[in-house]
Amino acid sequence: MLTNLTHSLKDVGSGLLRPLNQSELKLALADLQDIGKSEPAVARMLKAGGPLCDFIAAALTLSPYLREVANIDGAILAAAISSPLEPEIDRLIAEARDCWQPRDGIAPTETAVMSRLRTVKRKVAFLVALADLAKLFDGRRTTAWLSALAEASVAAAIDHLLLSAHESSKLQLKNTESPSEGSGLVVLGMGKLGASELNYSSDIDLVVFFDEHAGIVSQPDDAIDIFPRLMRRLVRILQERTADGYVFRTDLRLRPDPGSTPLAIPVDAAMIYYEGRGQNWERAAFIKARPVAGDMQAGEAFLRGLVPFVFRKYLDYAAIADVHSIKRQIHAHKGHGTIAVKGHNVKLGRGGIREIEFFVQTQQLIAGGRMPALRCRGTEEALAELTKAKWIDPETRDELAEAYWFLRDVEHRIQMVRDEQTHLLPETEAELKRIAFMMGFTDTSSFSERLVEVFRTVERRYARLFEQEAKLSTHGGNLVFTGQGDDPDTLETLKQLGFKRPSDISRVIRTWHYGRYRATQSVEARERLTELAPDLLRVFGESERADEALLRFDNFISGLPAGIQLFSLLGSNPALLSLIVNIMSSAPKLAEVIAAKPHVFDGMLDPGLMAELPTRDYLAERIRGFLAPARHYEEVLDRLRIFAAEQRFLIGIRLLTGAIRGAMAGRAFTHLADLVLEAALEAVMKEIRATHGDYPGGRVAVAGMGKLGSFELTAGSDIDIILLYDYEDDAGESDGPKPLDATRYFTRITQRLISALSAPTAEGVLYEVDMRLRPSGNKGPVATRIKSFEKYQREEAWTWEHMALTRARLVCGDRELISEAERIIAEVLSSKNDPTRIAKDVSEMRALIEKEKPPASIWDLKLIPGGLIDIEFIAQYLRLVASAKGLVINEDDFNTAGQLKLLGAELMDRNDLELCLAVLSLYTDISQLIRLCIDGEFDPEKAPAGLIELVCRAGDCPDIKTLEGEVKRLSKNVRKAFQATLKR
Repeated sequence: MLTNLTHSLKDVGSGLLRPLNQSELKLALADLQDIGKSEPAVARMLKAGGPLCDFIAAALTLSPYLREVANIDGAILAAAISSPLEPEIDRLIAEARDCWQPRDGIAPTETAVMSRLRTVKRKVAFLVALADLAKLFDGRRTTAWLSALAEASVAAAIDHLLLSAHESSKLQLKNTESPSEGSGLVVLGMGKLGASELNYSSDIDLVVFFDEHAGIVSQPDDAIDIFPRLMRRLVRILQERTADGYVFRTDLRLRPDPGSTPLAIPVDAAMIYYEGRGQNWERAAFIKARPVAGDMQAGEAFLRGLVPFVFRKYLDYAAIADVHSIKRQIHAHKGHGTIAVKGHNVKLGRGGIREIEFFVQTQQLIAGGRMPALRCRGTEEALAELTKAKWIDPETRDELAEAYWFLRDVEHRIQMVRDEQTHLLPETEAELKRIAFMMGFTDTSSFSERLVEVFRTVERRYARLFEQEAKLSTHGGNLVFTGQGDDPDTLETLKQLGFKRPSDISRVIRTWHYGRYRATQSVEARERLTELAPDLLRVFGESERADEALLRFDNFISGLPAGIQLFSLLGSNPALLSLIVNIMSSAPKLAEVIAAKPHVFDGMLDPGLMAELPTRDYLAERIRGFLAPARHYEEVLDRLRIFAAEQRFLIGIRLLTGAIRGAMAGRAFTHLADLVLEAALEAVMKEIRATHGDYPGGRVAVAGMGKLGSFELTAGSDIDIILLYDYEDDAGESDGPKPLDATRYFTRITQRLISALSAPTAEGVLYEVDMRLRPSGNKGPVATRIKSFEKYQREEAWTWEHMALTRARLVCGDRELISEAERIIAEVLSSKNDPTRIAKDVSEMRALIEKEKPPASIWDLKLIPGGLIDIEFIAQYLRLVASAKGLVINEDDFNTAGQLKLLGAELMDRNDLELCLAVLSLYTDISQLIRLCIDGEFDPEKAPAGLIELVCRAGDCPDIKTLEGEVKRLSKNVRKAFQATLKR
């Protein structure tokens, strides 16, 4: 039990909760009457009436979820009104913790464990909610009980999984009666679970590590396969919805580099990551980390080892800006910018729970290294310790603690309504009244008034903390760039900061101060740059090959038309400064783009950049707005080129910073190309009609082939397209001032479209266009009538052309023609192909490519044996033989990973499928980064150090040699999978 105190709902006071309305009250009472037929305690309560009956009925009107639970399990309602609450909750949590235990020597099945945990969760959630609404529990006790339940559930699931692995001989446990003991499996509860402050409907954040040398795995190398698979089952046990509901939604994304790492990570690899690459936000996350399951001793030891990473030895003022930048990103989300009531986010919105947590965690990061007392997990406890340490005054402590628990109470009631993981206050008056009544208010106006008061208190306290940001930044060493010669102390400081050629760097900065560039000609701009210089040099100095990076930045400044806005922004926005350094040290190609076209940089100044994903809708909204002012054909094309360059750059920035991964970048680059193609085709058609008129019955559609078709474009991809058309058979020529026959009319459209996309102008080139995948290749006409296309694909096309057709996606054009083309493609691909012949053709095609285009190096991920082409050919082969193998394809997926998932489960060995998907993700991540950052082949000997670090991070390897070995190993396995799939 959490405390010796016990409470009973019999002690509930009168008038505590108001029912939502009389009609809901009648329905709730009718439900209670039904429950009373099988539960005498409920019947007696109804008969007696009084405060308890009023409270229960009102609670069921306010929370549909609680009403549903009561109807499902009347016994838990009977227990709630008959017995002290804490002992019953304590018993249920103990039941959850022991649900993995064998009975009569037989371990329960996974299904049984899942069912028991879900039943307990439902009961505990019901009892805790009633106690909370009755004000028998305050927010502290509510969160503590919910956290205890989560901890027991995770620990039970872990013990079950370890015992299961032991019984299947994958592990050799040291003690089967206590499976986690000595297992080396570290399961940390993060965030609110770690702080024992869990929400009512919260997900739980876990990070899992394992010690492969703990002695329970016979071959340490096998651990990297065993433990991540166990964690996949853990997530299923806890969060899969069954007839009994779910236990807790489970999030494992707080682990190092979650996009490219397994669900469980070796302890040693994790330590190397945190010591070398750990971020300030990760430091903040680990303040609350606590072992909740697995080998508790190993967990405590791991956290002790992390203390120097989380809590720096010296006062860490630099962290404050980094943590604040996270908050700014959160504020960038729509609807979080102002204080409101209806629709306000009580967690992430202004004046919300997250601001209190950031207020506390930021100061813990700054001073926790020197003051061990500040290393506490709980928010209220940390506020108390900050007061004792004189970092905040008692008034601030009391205001924020009171606000914290008030907002947590509101959050719980929002979630109690329907057991939803939401933090948004209702938009409607009727639903807001529900929350107000659950909080004990008599109307929404008094509730709203109190809420706004709390939000403003929090916002005011939070803002005062960050007002000090500029004052907290200090720099050591001399940095003088006046006069003609080098200052000896300045050269020494530059050397200490990380520059290998301090004299060259000093000369460059003197150039800035002398106003030799347009961006530094104004006095104000030079003053801003002088203020910025210490931060600028410190951040550049921390990057690998700092000299090269700063010289690229110098090249960027030299092309700017003005500098004052940029320098002011960099001075007040550390995240933006880090981003600039990241570009200059990792991505020469991007650095050249912003040096040549400084306007692309404007998009980086949008505070919502990293918060907004580059979806098709996001890009479509922006392209419409950007093209709206254009009045003439050339103006449309120029604006398209400007837009495409900026958006390609901004997608690249998201990829570079890890905001998105390779696959999402591929989709974003493709969505952008789709929208540009659509706009260019519309502009071309308008021009053609103005000169040549309409062609009777004329229809045009553009099919995207290759990586355009499969949503896998990179930053530097050309685009493969086929232009299809149709018209009325009896038409002779177009009806404009300069009429054309059909062939010339549609050829002219195609030529104009290619020119619009690929002609070089002052604003650059939109895309290089490749039309070799059209029927008959380079020998055929540039535009193809739909009938000819159909005849060719059905009667003349080779297997390799049908392979290409598996990625043919209609991008834009006439809707009817698009539907007709899609039908033809689907029918061609679904024709009963001979699998043996197809396999032979695919194999020969791959061998021919290997002979004629050998890979330049192991880093030629497309062409290496077992590279991207092997995986793409597997997917294309599966699509061509699916129909012959008896699979009915109702909906195509053009993406390589999508096709593998769609078809591989039936037509591939499951291990080969998982391998190909994982390796495809790795190849994609690495390829996207390389294509983004440099032109030409990737050579680790010549590549920027920052790019090598990014590539290693994408491959989850500590260095490039290790990653090279991993690529060699994986590519061999992919080649085996390729050969095995073609033989099935």
